[in-house]
This record gives sequence, C-alpha cells and structure tokens, in this order.
Amino acid sequence: MTRPTSFDDPRIVQLQGAARRHVREHITPHGDAWEEAGTTPHSAFRALGAAGLLGVCHRTEDGGTDLGPIGSVVFSQEISASSYGGVAEAVLIHTDMSSTHIAHRGTPEQRKRFLPGMLAGDLICGIAVSEPEAGSDLAAMRTTARREGDGWVLDGVKTYATNAVHGDVMVVAARTDMQAKPTRGISLFIVQPDTPGLQIRPMPRKLGLHSSDIADMVFTQAKLPADCLLGEENAGFQAILQNFQNERLVLGAMAVGLGRKALQVTLSHVKSRRAFGGTLWDLQATRQRLAMLAARHEAVRSLVQATAVRVAQGHDCVREVSMVKALAGETVQDVMRECLQLHGGAGYMADCPMERMTRDARILTIGGGATEVMLEEVAKRLTEESFE
Repeated sequence: MTRPTSFDDPRIVQLQGAARRHVREHITPHGDAWEEAGTTPHSAFRALGAAGLLGVCHRTEDGGTDLGPIGSVVFSQEISASSYGGVAEAVLIHTDMSSTHIAHRGTPEQRKRFLPGMLAGDLICGIAVSEPEAGSDLAAMRTTARREGDGWVLDGVKTYATNAVHGDVMVVAARTDMQAKPTRGISLFIVQPDTPGLQIRPMPRKLGLHSSDIADMVFTQAKLPADCLLGEENAGFQAILQNFQNERLVLGAMAVGLGRKALQVTLSHVKSRRAFGGTLWDLQATRQRLAMLAARHEAVRSLVQATAVRVAQGHDCVREVSMVKALAGETVQDVMRECLQLHGGAGYMADCPMERMTRDARILTIGGGATEVMLEEVAKRLTEESFE
C-alpha cells in the first residue's frame, strides 16, 4: 500500500484520533511528574509502542505503519498539543530524528537487532551530532573515528544529546577521513551507553523541555565493534542533511501543535477571566489580538501541511521545508508571548501551562537548524520565478 498523500486519507484520520486519545489518557495525567523527574520514562515509550504510534514513519517490513511525512506531521502536532514539549521532544527525536537513520541505512542485521525494540518502546533512541564548537555548522565537527583492528575508536565530545541519559541507543556522527572535505569525511555509528571509553555527563537543567533528558557524550579512546558503522563510510554528512528535511518538517509541526494548545488555553482563559466589569473576551483589543494570532497560526499550519503533501508526492522541497522551520519557529514565539500576556500574572507562574509552553517553544528557533540558517537555505533558492 502506498503512503498517504492527503490529510484526508482514512489512515491519517485514524492516526490523529488515536494520537489524541493517547495524549489524553496516557500523557496528560503524567506530564507534571515527568517534568519533575527530568525525563520521559520507558513506560511512556512502551505505551506509545503498544498503541502503534512509534512506527508511523517506519516501513511495514520493519514493523511500522509507513504513513510517511503526513503521518509524521500529524503525530508531531498531536503529541505537541499535549502542552508538554519535553515529552514531544523526547519522543520525536526517537521516532523521526534518530531511529530513522537505522531504518534507512542500517544493514538487515542492524535493523533486525534494533528496530523491533524501538518500535515497541523497549529501546529509546537518540542522536548526537552537535559539538561544543559545531552546531548548525556540521563541517566544523571534530569528533573522530578511526579504524583499529576489527573495530573503531572514537575520540571527541558531543553535546545537547537528547535521550542520552536514559536512552539505550545513540546514533553518533564522527569524522572518519581527516583529509577529505568535511562533507565527504563524516560517518554515522550506532553507540550504546555501556561502550568502553564513553562517559555520559547529564547537562544542567534547560530553560524548557524539562521532561526530555540531555547530556554531553565524551569519547576517550571509545572502542566500537566493526558492525557499529551505520550506512556507508564517509557518507554521514549527506545522511544527516537528508534526515534534516524530515526533522525540520516535524519541528514545524511541533510548533503548530504547541501553538494550537496555547490558543485553546488562552481563549478559555480570557472568556472566563473577570475584569473591568466583564470578561477579558469582552474587550475588543483581546478579541482582535487573538484573532490575528489565530490567522497567523492557521497560515503556518497550512504551509506545514502543504509542504508535507509535496514531500509525500516526491518533490524536492528543501526551500519549502526551510520556510516551514523558520516561519513556524518564529511565529510560535509570538503566539506564546501574546498568550502569556493575556494570562497576566497567572501566566508567569510555574503551575500554569502557558508558562511551560512558552519555555518549551523557545527551542524551535534554534534546534534542528537556527532560523538564520534556514533563511539562508531559502535565500539560496529564491528566483524571480519563485513568486509566480
């Protein structure tokens, strides 16, 4: 069966309903506890796996439902609309940003070894690409991997590695050819936390996304077996860039989900909050402010969905995906700021969902490609014909 190319596809409608029910029954009741614990536990992943929600973008032969980019967008929107951005971050990195490398580039043995556990939620996956001096600039990567005997030896430091503290498998990028251009000398490796020579150092508490753990990964003569190489040697740079397209689309959808929840929460608040002899909703300024936010949110949602359809149809959408990442990430900042303002002092308190969502959404102009980097990707592809 072919992947869906429409959001009206019955499989997508069914996915949306299942994801909404799961959020209501299995995430919302526990979100505060996971925020306090600083991680989304294995039990949460197993529940998602039991519901068939961890394999949306994975092939049926690997145990997934293979709903493609449209499925990934819908799932991202719904889990993000839980209002717990940290849960969404932990889960989406697992489903769409790390295990996908194993699905797309793993050998049959690697796929058989890791993917069943990942789709069931028994194994949590993450990815480590960023370094202290190499974030969006992948060419500045310094972590190295060299052949030694029948295996590999890794040296270097990875940072901002989500799921590294409590996860089970990490996809790690390292330079394997120091003489080649960085775009031709990077490879990917499958790394497990008990690797000799690997130290995982939990990082300080983040501004937001408290229910997703994050760590530095320090490799000191870390020894990996030969079968930990993921995909073709020295082809990791291209693999990362290819996966970035799905990642950035999913992050745009994450912004849509968080923005939707913020607008819902705020509309409910202003209609019940008494002030100046009526409710905040009775004030024209409040109504017009929310109306404009709703219009901008709908425009972003439409762009995300239209881009997902084009990707599903097989078009080259680097420009459009970069637009999605930039516009969605920036727009949700405005939505959060204005919605928090309409909550007044209550929005500044830690027990208010708006306070948490405002902090969580802040990463969306940074992670997966900063806004400035995305705008350069768009600019490189602009022509006069772009506007016809």
